[in-house]
Amino acid sequence: MRAALYVRVSTDRQQHAQTIEQQVTQLRAWVAARDGWTVREEHIFRDDGHSGARLDRPGLDALRDHAARAAFDVVVVCAPDRLARNFVHQMVVLEELERRGVRVVFCDRPLRDDPHEQLVTQIRGAVAEYERTLIADRMRRGRQARLRSGQLLPWTRAPYGYRLHPERPRDPAALQIDPVAAVVVSELFAAYAAGGVTLHTLAAQLTARGVPTPTGRPIWRPTTIRNLLTNPAYKGQAASGRLRTTPARQRKSALEPIGKGMSTTAHPSEEWITVPVPALVSAEQFALVARRLAANQRSARRSTTHPYLGWSAAGSAG
Repeated sequence: MRAALYVRVSTDRQQHAQTIEQQVTQLRAWVAARDGWTVREEHIFRDDGHSGARLDRPGLDALRDHAARAAFDVVVVCAPDRLARNFVHQMVVLEELERRGVRVVFCDRPLRDDPHEQLVTQIRGAVAEYERTLIADRMRRGRQARLRSGQLLPWTRAPYGYRLHPERPRDPAALQIDPVAAVVVSELFAAYAAGGVTLHTLAAQLTARGVPTPTGRPIWRPTTIRNLLTNPAYKGQAASGRLRTTPARQRKSALEPIGKGMSTTAHPSEEWITVPVPALVSAEQFALVARRLAANQRSARRSTTHPYLGWSAAGSAG
């Protein structure tokens, strides 16, 4: 019997549950106790640090691809929730493998055609999904409580101008200011508040000066400048829930499917949870910049409403 092994440990369970290699050792011993069962090294599929709540896992994808090529006869897994935490996902994978002629065996409770066994597996999958949802909700509510009390930074990566403490990265009291980047931020706010410059001008000036972007690139973009000028952290309010990602509604090209990729949308300020942090600019200057940005955006919309006017003027000027 040609066997394959599938093991998985998610990042939030690595310190409290079996490691990948412990699962592999357990499954190897289980297979070795069966006469005529063999496992090839290339048929040990691992997903280390991948959540069981998703099906797009590299190890699981590889297993399904090999099963489609009839590379083995049976897949051995420690438990149903290692295969998938979502019951529907479990059924999708199990039925797919069954169509390929591949049987799935769970070491701690063998899966058979007995309806009672199948019911137990379904209940266990449902319980695992419930527990995952419950834990995630408790963590979310606990995180929100800490944010509201000012005990937790909403960032895992500090905005340009700040540095996270290496030992206490989510502690607002330990947040550090990057002196060089902070000067750049202050200059941008002062220049735009004074008027007479555009986002394109500021981006071109920083590029010409050789100042690296927040991601370390040499060329600044106007969108990068806008993102800096609209970040309330610089007036001393780190905001959680300010921006949220959703599946893209438009194609980047005609060849791509709708929904591929992610888009970022801004949410109303009344939905934010703000945490006090050291300010790099005054609240008054931040408000002035916000008004100028809004006014310039309205002006840009008006100028592009009738593009033929600009074409006519350009044509007559030429």
